[in-house]
Amino acid sequence: MKILDQYILRRFLYNFFSSFFILIVIFIFQGIWLFIDDLAGKGLGMVIIGKFIFYFIPTLVDKVLPLTVLLSSILTFGTFAENYEFAAMKASGISLQRGMRSLIVFVLFLGLVTFFFANDVIPKSEQKMFNLRRNIAKVKPAAAITEGVFSDFEGTAQGMNIKVDRKYGEQDRFLDNVIIHKKTNQNINNTVIKAKTGELISSEESDIIQLVLKDGNYYEEVIPQKAAERRKHPFAKSNFDTYTINIDISELNDQDLEEDQNITTNKMKNVGRLIKDIDSLRENNLEKVTAFSKNVVNRMGAFPIEPKVDSLKLIVPEKKTEIQQDTIRDIDVFISSLQQWEQLQVVKKAQNEVTSILSTVNAKKDELQSRYKFYNSHILSLHQKYALALSCIILFFVGAPLGAIIRKGGLGLPMVVAIILFLAYYFIGVFAGNYAKEGNIHPAIGAWLPTMIMLPLGISLTRRATADKGLIGFGHFIDRIKALFKRKNKEAEDE
Repeated sequence: MKILDQYILRRFLYNFFSSFFILIVIFIFQGIWLFIDDLAGKGLGMVIIGKFIFYFIPTLVDKVLPLTVLLSSILTFGTFAENYEFAAMKASGISLQRGMRSLIVFVLFLGLVTFFFANDVIPKSEQKMFNLRRNIAKVKPAAAITEGVFSDFEGTAQGMNIKVDRKYGEQDRFLDNVIIHKKTNQNINNTVIKAKTGELISSEESDIIQLVLKDGNYYEEVIPQKAAERRKHPFAKSNFDTYTINIDISELNDQDLEEDQNITTNKMKNVGRLIKDIDSLRENNLEKVTAFSKNVVNRMGAFPIEPKVDSLKLIVPEKKTEIQQDTIRDIDVFISSLQQWEQLQVVKKAQNEVTSILSTVNAKKDELQSRYKFYNSHILSLHQKYALALSCIILFFVGAPLGAIIRKGGLGLPMVVAIILFLAYYFIGVFAGNYAKEGNIHPAIGAWLPTMIMLPLGISLTRRATADKGLIGFGHFIDRIKALFKRKNKEAEDE
């Protein structure tokens, strides 16, 4: 039996590592393709690009590893079934579960390693990759400019946002259709510069980068001291053929590309940090909602809170005094008791109060939604770390019996079946994750839903493979249909 376990394990490991290497290369090229334009041609050097790819590889494990387990298990057991090796095992009294024993131990160990990877390695690589991209953008300003959107020049003495339609030339130094928003010391955009073309000129010996703009316009909002003049919104406008902006980058000369910044996203946190942040975020959100609710209630005045009275200062009256009852029974009686001009004032004031409160609620709604979305993303990330480890185990019990049922090895049909199942698993996870972040479903359900859907499928396939049944059994349906037609024919003959 030990020889058989070694044989099965060796064949599985061969398919596992082969599939993992092929898939990781495919996913690397697919992922790098999204931002290779921001890295290549910027004078970064192969070492920096190699570090970026090295940090990027662990972030692909959550996609590559489940697909690798699924594909390798289908390939291994499909080849065994195709070569009648399973038939020989069963003839010798070895069941499917017994043949899978060594692989079950390996997959359980793989689940533990996967959890360790998701908890420690992936968050660290996400942080390293984020900081490397941010520091590259500081050292190479051209890399910080993204086509079609406003980009910040971080770390410079001059705060500005730059938008260009196109970058081209050596190191993307030439720019088309440049729009610049310059900021004041109060971080307010009061200057707009537009130019048809631009050029970034820099030198390794200089701490100044020159942004040379050509054929453009300059707009600046003038803020006078008098309030009456400010209401007129005065501004200055000028045209230019060539306009040069000097950007001081002396603060960036000593920038370390490996410098770690603060952890900002849920993907950069391990289980301990996520649990701690989830508790603090929940308490903070409850405080925000409670404070906002009290503010709205106080503004409405609909639910006044009786002030607490010190019982030591109470004076017990010797005689009972009559308490006058409130004569106002409802709002209609109160309105009808007023004169017409008073009614208009009351209704107008109430309308203004309601409009003001609704505006405040709508403005606060976006803030609270973003807070709870951030909170839900932390819960989702916490459960996804556990779900990823369990998914590798469950997908093995989907792929192994499926390979034994389809009885086909190689990279043809098994690859197609594995990709279809993985796409179903992956897209269910994506949609469930998005719903969980928006608060439509609980984040725990969003993380576990694709794994829980694959669980009954794995149980069903394992039972069918153990009983030597096909992938889909239509025999009993056909037998029922035949029996139904026979019964109808017999009833027709009796009549």
